[in-house]
Amino acid sequence: MTVNVFGAGLAGCEAAYQLAKRGVKVKLYDMKPHKKTPAHNSENFAELVCSNSLKAKRVESAAGLLKEEMRQLDSLLVKCADKCAVPAGGALAVDREQFSSMVTCVIKNHENIEFISEEVTSIPDDEISVIATGPLTSDSFSAYIANKFGEHLSFYDAAAPIVSYDSIDMEHAFFESRYGKGDGDDYLNCPMNKEEYEVFYEALVNAERAPVHDFDVRDPKVYEGCMPIEVLAQRGVDTIRFGPMKPVGLRDPKTGHRPWAVLQLRKETASGEMFNLVGFQTNLKFSEQKRVFGLIPALKNAEYHRYGVMHRNTFIDSPRLLDADFSVRNDKNIFFSGQITGVEGYMESASAGLMAGINAYLRLLKKDTLVLPVETMMGSLSRYISDESVTDFQPMGANFGVLPALDDRPRDKSLRGSMYAQRSLESLRNYLLDKDI
Repeated sequence: MTVNVFGAGLAGCEAAYQLAKRGVKVKLYDMKPHKKTPAHNSENFAELVCSNSLKAKRVESAAGLLKEEMRQLDSLLVKCADKCAVPAGGALAVDREQFSSMVTCVIKNHENIEFISEEVTSIPDDEISVIATGPLTSDSFSAYIANKFGEHLSFYDAAAPIVSYDSIDMEHAFFESRYGKGDGDDYLNCPMNKEEYEVFYEALVNAERAPVHDFDVRDPKVYEGCMPIEVLAQRGVDTIRFGPMKPVGLRDPKTGHRPWAVLQLRKETASGEMFNLVGFQTNLKFSEQKRVFGLIPALKNAEYHRYGVMHRNTFIDSPRLLDADFSVRNDKNIFFSGQITGVEGYMESASAGLMAGINAYLRLLKKDTLVLPVETMMGSLSRYISDESVTDFQPMGANFGVLPALDDRPRDKSLRGSMYAQRSLESLRNYLLDKDI
């Protein structure tokens, strides 16, 4: 019993693990280390190319609920994330190198997984395959998918810079989480007064951007979840001050007042040697990033471990192509998983890989595949990406809006979250009682 898995990102590793733990021989293909996309740096699997945050931990939140559902299904990625966590207030953030190294070690040392370093350009006939090549699918395989399955879409994505902690001017920065959440030192805040912010804003909106290669620049689609800070800023002088640079819930201990604007930095590693500029995904030229971001007082002498970059993301028109079990409607031996299906986010991607892996196993045994209950976050997301009534299809992350409405919806937001979570996890437990997976 053998299944092909194409792509060793978050979704591909999760799919391969779910198959292998069930005794299935897996051929896992990835073009690393011989070839990398512009956004990849490491030779390890499950590389986090954007933020190191996996979103909220609280099960009463949409993102936290998704991760708890995955825990109930023995997710490899969530287990590794829990072991590699770094302080991030209410979020589950990870030491990205430790995380990807741990996932790579599990996958490469599993007796049922054979890793093949090779760029895939086609899908073999009469074999069960999981396509998890992600939003950075190579040009050649992208062209093959477009030819075989029809329309697919592209949009832009961007990554934020990472700076050295030692280079941050702590005379103009302070540790604190908004409203005192977390341990109090989960975020490093870089405050600005009104005059400093206005100088920074003018420089940002007029800064020179890097050329974008391998895109259709005539009709760019910038996905809202990773909007470059300079693009967001062009919507108005206060847009980012009420977005990534919002100062609410913070007081500068030097002044005792709330700053006019704040850039928050988050630890990239458990040691705290590197910090990520939260919400500062960018496509500015490297020299411009150093100049413009250096106008933020705390970053005037910042040393960059990684500058922000912009890259292409590709996803298929899943509502026209896939069923809710992630299989192709007109070829049930082919499964798609991960962000290429239009789920948005690290854990959303891994959850799609989890389900595609389980369902590929069931297909191999000629059993009915699984579609989790609509009350669950995973079940609702799988239905969204396969809903033919969705015409203007765009990526979707975990949110309570995709779930069925509560019978007695309370006004209190935290109580609503608790009720959604309780209903979901109870529904998931009952659904899995008689499933032999």
